[in-house]
Amino acid sequence: MRVQLVAEKMVLGGNCLAKVKGKTVFVPYAVPGETLEVEITKSFRDYDLAKIVRIVEPSPHRVQPFCPLYGRCGGCNMQHIDSDCQRHLRAGMLRDCFEREGIQPPDIQIISGKEKGYRARLQLTDGGFNERESNRVVSLASCPVATDVINAYLARVEQKDRPRGRVHLFGDERVLNAPLFDRVMLAEEKSPVKIGQRTMDEKLKKKLKHYVKPRFAGTVADTSNICQISLFGKKIQFDLQGFFQSNLEVLEKTIGTLTTNLGGKRVLDMYAGAGVFSVFLADLFEQVTLVEHNRDALVQAEINLAGKKHQSYGVSGAKWVRENAAQILAREGAFDAVVIDPPRSGMEKEVCDWLCQHKVGQIRSVSCDAATHARDAAKLMHAGYSLEKLYLLDFYPQTAHIESLAFFACFKDE
Repeated sequence: MRVQLVAEKMVLGGNCLAKVKGKTVFVPYAVPGETLEVEITKSFRDYDLAKIVRIVEPSPHRVQPFCPLYGRCGGCNMQHIDSDCQRHLRAGMLRDCFEREGIQPPDIQIISGKEKGYRARLQLTDGGFNERESNRVVSLASCPVATDVINAYLARVEQKDRPRGRVHLFGDERVLNAPLFDRVMLAEEKSPVKIGQRTMDEKLKKKLKHYVKPRFAGTVADTSNICQISLFGKKIQFDLQGFFQSNLEVLEKTIGTLTTNLGGKRVLDMYAGAGVFSVFLADLFEQVTLVEHNRDALVQAEINLAGKKHQSYGVSGAKWVRENAAQILAREGAFDAVVIDPPRSGMEKEVCDWLCQHKVGQIRSVSCDAATHARDAAKLMHAGYSLEKLYLLDFYPQTAHIESLAFFACFKDE
């Protein structure tokens, strides 16, 4: 079925919302305000999905995508919109999430960098990209949003000569160790052996009654997958198969903003990862406490913080709250500040409840999911924190992905 509609606001994920006879329709690759002829591709009880057949009245913000693979590749989904409008739309989606939680946020400030050539981390499948909503592989000679270093590798090594399977690629001028290619590191993902529909590891764990989880002291990380980079002149290392930010320019700007006007005796870095924030917090506080459940990441954090006064806990945030927090506070006193960077699911309930109870003076909260960030912010504010600042961290231009940074303050009654 074909219908004509007017695209309204953009929603999380990058689709535009429209209404047809009162029913919601989601349209990818649209720009708010456009009049479009669309074809309904899937129909559900509460909403429909559609694709654009013809642009009747284009938005003045619509531009020609610069990548020949746009629309096929599973990466970018906002190249058809000019960059200023893109940032405005991402900030608007972030604001909408906070307003839905009953929060009127302060003016959103934007931390941004280059619009192209920014992405230092890619995942290749058989030397190319996965096609959107498909397992087919798209041939890849270059990627306009990738760094010049990565594109030099793609130009030098033909697709047929690139490693098969899934490969993690990291390349930037800040890379300090690159044994295979100049400033480029590669890590091939090892697939587990399958038994039926389960991995061998999963099946063995169920059979072994006395299975013991790996301890923090031991790591299964492949040392050949360790990448070292320089941020503000500090050497930081991480496992290529773990998570690390792709946009190093915006990461440096984020670090500078996050650490502004922080300092004191003790700071808690919750969900610390490889300790990137802790490395810089250690220059501002007498002691840093790191909590990170991924013990391979925490091994890298220990290396990154060598010589700095710190203590590390290789447990989940919830377990740290249950088993460690009270003893630490009784022994060492309250934290002056908390930096928290949870996964997409947001803070664990125990962690958020602990923050609400203990009224830490300063919280700097980083998030890769606007909806859960707003949810957690509402809980903190209900407990007495104030939302002082809100930033859009524009790590991924040309996409609808949103990351954010919030400053919370809590002034205890004298």
